[in-house]
Amino acid sequence: MRDFVRRVESSTPPDRDRAVDALRALAIAGVVLGHWLVTALVEDSGTLRGASPLTFMPHLAPVSWVFQTLAVFFLVGGMVGARGYASARARGTTYREWVGARMIRLFRPVAVVLAVWAVAAVAMLAAGVDERTVRALFKLVWAPLWFLLVFAALTAMTPLVAKLHPLWPLAVVLHIDVIRFGLGGPDRLSSVNVVAGWLVPYCLGAAWSRGGLRSRATLWAMLLGGAVAAAGLILWAGYPAFMVGVPGEKISNLDPPNLAAVTFGIAQCGAALLLLGPLRRVLERPAAWAAVAAVNLCAMTVFLWHQTAMMLVTAIGAPAGEPLPGLHTVPDGGGWVLARLAWLPAFALALAVCVAAFHTYERGRPARTRRSGRIVREGRPDPAKLVRHAQGASRVQHPPTDTP
Repeated sequence: MRDFVRRVESSTPPDRDRAVDALRALAIAGVVLGHWLVTALVEDSGTLRGASPLTFMPHLAPVSWVFQTLAVFFLVGGMVGARGYASARARGTTYREWVGARMIRLFRPVAVVLAVWAVAAVAMLAAGVDERTVRALFKLVWAPLWFLLVFAALTAMTPLVAKLHPLWPLAVVLHIDVIRFGLGGPDRLSSVNVVAGWLVPYCLGAAWSRGGLRSRATLWAMLLGGAVAAAGLILWAGYPAFMVGVPGEKISNLDPPNLAAVTFGIAQCGAALLLLGPLRRVLERPAAWAAVAAVNLCAMTVFLWHQTAMMLVTAIGAPAGEPLPGLHTVPDGGGWVLARLAWLPAFALALAVCVAAFHTYERGRPARTRRSGRIVREGRPDPAKLVRHAQGASRVQHPPTDTP
């Protein structure tokens, strides 16, 4: 382990902003833990169906505030996307080459998980598994992928939106909500917010990459103002208290993102940017930085396979006879919550197996070049050098600076 930490430290360029990687790792951890805690598969007459503890225990709504970290994803995406495109243009890379490389890195691991699950679904149906169970399982895999579609769209629009002020998409969300909720307009208008809502944190990240948002007063205003606005919308405007989708709820703050989700995301972005300084100091420690780098090397794999890991543990426990608490039982009380917390290490172990099996599809195969002794990945230098030891061929690479 000491050798691994040393190799990661020596392979990191001195100008790499480690805190941005830490924000990405924290966002990944929030999504994974959030899904594991608020998603349940309940056995009902031999069929598995999805359920949420928030349906039965609405007082747990603050859990969704802690683990709903998608705004931080888009913030980091705007940070590295705008900076990466500017660097690509400086090297003479065309827009088509840049966006093509980004899409390949983004969707190569997606194609793998969909292919594996297509085969698994056919196998389960052929084995006599109830169609409703297969549909419920596949939905858990497919549902998080909407994030990648929106992220890909915003990435492709980076040259257009990199200099867009965040207030413009925020104004769009505000007007859509007024028409939808205040004037009784058609719900189909809300589809505009799928892009406009997440464009707000993406534009905030792009603004940071241009040197803006460096004033602590501005960041505190984002944190406090966004939190107060979100709280006001929940308390007095009828918006749900949950920052995730909950089965049975008439309105979801997240699908599509409405004004409550966007203002809450602004508060998250303010908090994340305020954390950059402290994170940089913490990540000066080689061990802490090695842990963050390890998560970033497989971040997309973790995101794509964490629900599969939960389902693997659920399937392994299914033949036990009686439904296992926290795994197959209805999430309707504190006992379920304690039992689910006890299952988290098993989920993490299953996820580690999935990452070991599929992380190579995320990293791809870098092309070699002699330029500065570095690795070039899809037409651009990788920020980390290939570290070789005389004793073996072990290597450490860091994800490209503009990897989502």
